Order: sequence, then C-alpha cells, then structure tokens
Amino acid sequence: MQKLLISAVFISTVISAFGQQTDFEKQQDSTKIEALDEVLLKTVRVSADSPITHSNMDKQEIEKRNLGQELPYMLNYMPSVVTTSDAGAGVGYAYIRVRGSDASRVNVTLNGMPYNDSESQVTVWVNLPDLTSSVQSLQLQRGVGTSTNGSGAFGASLNIMTEGVSEKARGQISNSFGSYNTRKHNVEFSTGLLSDHFEVSGRLSRIKSDGYIDRANSDLKSYFLQAAFVDKNTFIKALAFGGRQETYQAWNGLEDPEKLENDRTFNVSGMYTDEDGNIQFYDNEVDNYGQDIYQLIWNQRIDNNWNTNVSLNYTKGLGYFEQYKENQKFANYGLEPIVLGGETINKTDLIRRRWLDNNFYAASGNVNYKDSSWDISSGVFYSYYEGEHYGEIIWARYASNSEIRDRYYDGDAHKTEFTVFSKATFQLSDSWSVYGDLQGRFINYKTSGITSDLVEMDLDKKYTFFNPKAGLTYKLNLTNQFYFSYGKAHREPTRADFREDITTAEKLDDFELGWRFGSENFKLNSNVYYMDYRDQLVLSGELGDTGKPLRMSSGKSYRLGLEVDAEIRILDNLRTLPNISLSSNKNVDFVASIDGALANLGNTDISFSPSVVAGNMLEYSPTKKLQLAFLSKFVGEQFMGNTDSKASKLDSYFVNDFNIVYTLENLPWIKEIAFSALVNNIFNVKYISNGYYYTYDDDYSNPGTVTTIEGAGYFPQATINFLVGATIKF
Repeated sequence: MQKLLISAVFISTVISAFGQQTDFEKQQDSTKIEALDEVLLKTVRVSADSPITHSNMDKQEIEKRNLGQELPYMLNYMPSVVTTSDAGAGVGYAYIRVRGSDASRVNVTLNGMPYNDSESQVTVWVNLPDLTSSVQSLQLQRGVGTSTNGSGAFGASLNIMTEGVSEKARGQISNSFGSYNTRKHNVEFSTGLLSDHFEVSGRLSRIKSDGYIDRANSDLKSYFLQAAFVDKNTFIKALAFGGRQETYQAWNGLEDPEKLENDRTFNVSGMYTDEDGNIQFYDNEVDNYGQDIYQLIWNQRIDNNWNTNVSLNYTKGLGYFEQYKENQKFANYGLEPIVLGGETINKTDLIRRRWLDNNFYAASGNVNYKDSSWDISSGVFYSYYEGEHYGEIIWARYASNSEIRDRYYDGDAHKTEFTVFSKATFQLSDSWSVYGDLQGRFINYKTSGITSDLVEMDLDKKYTFFNPKAGLTYKLNLTNQFYFSYGKAHREPTRADFREDITTAEKLDDFELGWRFGSENFKLNSNVYYMDYRDQLVLSGELGDTGKPLRMSSGKSYRLGLEVDAEIRILDNLRTLPNISLSSNKNVDFVASIDGALANLGNTDISFSPSVVAGNMLEYSPTKKLQLAFLSKFVGEQFMGNTDSKASKLDSYFVNDFNIVYTLENLPWIKEIAFSALVNNIFNVKYISNGYYYTYDDDYSNPGTVTTIEGAGYFPQATINFLVGATIKF
C-alpha cells in the first residue's frame, strides 16, 4: 500500500508539469465571499487554497436529490464517505463514516456551533428532520482539519451553514412521494429584505415513511424560522429550528442467516411471545424525541480589515425510547419478589421507557483581521451541558412494589468545555503561504446517580488538550498547487466509554500531503494522508442495548490513504465527477482473547474501515431545463470487528442511482416548477452496508476448556426504490 501511494503521488507530480495553464484564483470557494452573513464561517471553514483537505457542496447541488432522505445521503458521493440507514432507505436513523471513522468522531457544527451530543458525541440527524432543505452550503474537512468548536475531529469535520438571507420575497411548496409509502411535504417562505434591512424566513416540514425494513416507520416533523437584520457593517440573525421524530426501532439488525437470505426485511424489534406461544410484535416499540435549537448570531465589520462575531446557542432535547421486554428480573429494576398462591414470582413482562432530558448552552466570540498578507482569526468558546437519564416502567404484568411514575434508575451528567484558539495564514510571496493554528480545550465531565444497569456512576473527570496545527501551500504555476499540513487532536471518552471503565483520551497526529490541479475542463484534487493514533477507541463490533456501537481501545493504530477526486468536462453539457479512496487501516500488534487466552494477532484491520471506497457522478444536460445524472458508489469489503475474523466480514458492494431534474420557468404567477426523480439502487442489488459482530466465551460445552463463540448481525439495505417530487417556487 505504501508503494502504491508513493507511486501515485509521483505520477501526479509528473502529470502536473504538463497541465494546461489557467487562473487558479478563479476556482473560488464559497467561503471567499466576504459577505457579513458568512464571516462567522471563517473560524470553522477553510478557503480553496488552504492546506486542509476538504470538499464543498452548495444549495443548488443539494436540491437535486433532496426528496426526503437524511443529510448523510447528500454527502454519499464525496471522497471516503460511507452511508448507511437502519430502516434501509435513508429515512429515519441514518449514519455517516468518513475515512472509516464513525459519526461520533465527525465534528459537526451548525452555523459554527456544535451539534454533536456532548455525552455520546454522535450526530443524530433524524432529530432535525429535513434540515437538508434549510442548508445553504456545507464543507466536509477530512482528517483533523482546522480548529473548530465542540468535540475533536478524528475522521472529519462537517461545517453547515443554514439558510442565507434572501433579498427578494419568495415562497416555495415541495412535495415528494416514493417507495415504502414515503412522502415529504414542506413549505418555505421569505419576506425578502424589508426596508432594505430586515428579513424573516421559515420552513415547515413533514416526512413519513414505512421504511424498507418491516415496521421501521418514521413520522418526522420539523420547523425552521429565522429573522435577520442587515446593513453595511452589521449582520444579526436569530434562529429557531428543530423537530420531533417518532421512529419504530430497527437497530437490532438481523442475525438469522435463513431470514437474511429469504426474508431480509424481517425486524426482530418489538417481538415477544404471548401466553399462547404465538409470536407478536409490540406496536409502540419506538424512539420518540424532540429537539429545539435557538441561535443568535451577530457579525460586525469594524473597518475593511477587522470583523467580529458573537454567537449564542441553546439546545433543548427531550424524549425516550419505549420497549416491550419479556421475563425481566425484578432485581434488575429495583423491585422485590412477590408471592401469589404460594408461588414466588421474581420475573415479569413489562414495558419500559428510557428518558433523556438535556440542555446545552454555548457561546462563542471571535475576531478576524485580514489584509493583503495576513488572515488572522482568534476566538473563545464556552459550553455547558446538563443531561438527565432516567427510566420508567409504564406497564408490568406483575407490578411488585412499584408505583406509578417510579424511576427505576436516575442519573445526571454535567459537562463544561472551554476552548481558546488562534489561527493565521500569511502570504509569504505570490507562490508561498503558511498556515498556523493553536487550540486549547479544557473539559470537565461529572456524573452522579445510577445507570440503566442499576450501577452507580459517580465521575469527575478533567481533560486539558493542546492541539497545534500547521500547513504550507505552494503555487507552482497558475494551474498547480501543492500543500502539506500537520494537525494534532485529542478526544475525551464518551459516556458509554466511561461505563466500560475507559478513561484515557485518544491522541492523533495527522499528516496530509496534497496536490490540486485546475484547468478549464479538468480539475483534480489528490492527497495522501497518514493518521497516527494512540489509544484510539475503535468500534468493537458490538452494540449496546440502545443499538449504539460499543468501543474498545486499540492501543497503537494508523490510517494510511490516498484520496483522488476530479471534475472532467467531456462536453459543454456533459461532465463526470469521479473519486476514489485507497487506504490501509491497521491496529498495531492487536491483542484479543481467543479460546480463553490472550493472543497477539499482529497488525489487524480496523473495524468498519474498507480499503477501497469509490464514487462517480456522470451528469448530462441536453437542455438547460433537463439534467440527468447517473450516480455510482463502490465500497470494498470490511470487517465489523478487529480480529480479521471471517465471521465479521461485510462483503463489498456496488450500487448505482439515477437522478433526473426537469425545470419549467416563467409561468404565470409562478417563478419555477422543478420536477425531480431519484431511482436508488437501479440494478436491484441486495447489499448490506452495516452490521455488528460479537464474541463470548463458552466454558460449558466442554468442561475444562474455553471456546470463543462468534456471532454477527446485519442491516440489509433497500433494493431498487424510487422518490419523485415537485417543487413550486413563487
């Protein structure tokens, strides 16, 4: 793999010497616009010639496929990105991995404010249904990236800017329908600038789907409202957005090989046996959660060189998941045995709800100075999180000594974070620029009370991280640009890690070497990366009782890879955008327990880290009104565990989609009607994009010996399916 990567960089360098010249500066990144409503992004985004590996996407590109699937599916064709869905078709719980790193290691910010949950560090997209419709632009930085607010980026950071200010009044109605009884409806409006200074805009959305997997239905509601004030030197924006989701659980996957082959949509969630021995399914085995986010953003231009930004954020989350559980021991719920008719009863069927009630407060302030040579940003960030975890039994066949609304467990958590950073780009000459970035993160996490396992969890952990970053950019000529960057990152454990007695912070040194080429008809980005980890918390393959992946420390590990993406304009109306990622992802001298004894397995593959990920978008526009796109995605084989066991292997898959958009313009009373259709998995491939792997020691079958038993479960994805929609703009 190392020889392959070195050869690829050498070949790229040789090719660049013969590139057609054009003005590299014309390849403008959206973040170069100095409009005040985008100044806040200067602290979390990078420009086109920055020594940071990144990809951008704007609203126009998002709209082509925005028919109801969650935001991760809009990113599916970016380099090194893998997406998956519990319900199988992209509606409901959807996930993203970048360079093999799961969602808890991808730092996500909304308008510069953290969105990752403070305790689990995951990003739950379904809690903000149809956020995609309110995204103005986004940037995915792969690797450590630049300093940002919130949890450290160990695989990537995703910076999202929500709806911009519209100068003209507008209205929009969108409706889409598709397979599995999927439908999406939303309305949007903007007043435009009133008196040249004020704008109010908003959105209401409803998405419903039965899901590809049995009973994996979703009922999603969301809203987005913003008010803005704009003048020459001041920009103030107030936002309120959020949603309510109710999804039938599908996080248990499917373990039965026969059903996987003949009934791959079977869902074990909610399954129980009635008194007559018949299999039933509980009708309310759901996740029910609401989330509201309030933000206030104030950008002020002092003069042509100085800008300031102050942002405030409050996030409220409240909800539960509900489960029917059979033969539960009273002791596991703090209940006492009862005697009926001379028989002692210490088990019962019951329905439980596990609640999360949390509040997240955050504030940031930064200042930016820019002239012909310097671009400097410095800032501070502070956040406070409080979360209450508790469980209730809402029904039991035998109630024992329980009372209504009793909490069988109750615990709380508090987390504070203070971050200070300063970063600068200095233009040494027309060809050379240097980048430096210093960040300090100070974290305090406290818990008290008991967990859902009735185990006391009393923690008070403090972490201090220093994360320096540096980079160099060299413009060889008008078409060729090279960069090198180094970044250090640390990351504190999650709540689930602490429950497993994992308290050591992760450490990462990320090295990136890249080349960018740009001509009129051909653009190419290529980079080699080496990510050196210590105490990396890799996915073990196992799932917790809420479907969340569990993690384990791998000691020393690394990721070495090559990423290449390009835009090739074949004709004026035909272009292709291919990308490929080749990587080697290894645990070094990995030790595991096998058959009752520890064994050094040498270098093993890191779980859920395919060595090949490739994508392509072939776009053809026979007329200005009609756009056709053929979309392809290949994901190589991967292991769900870290022992290279065949039982944990996920096969590779190659899936193709077809997208069509037809636009009618300048109709009476209507500005535009856009008809769109998306056929997913057009060749009807039966594939699996996610799963889990577990082991346990069996010392009963053969007394005196210990045998490691392996098992695996899978999340089948939808076969051929479609979505069609129409958007009317006024």
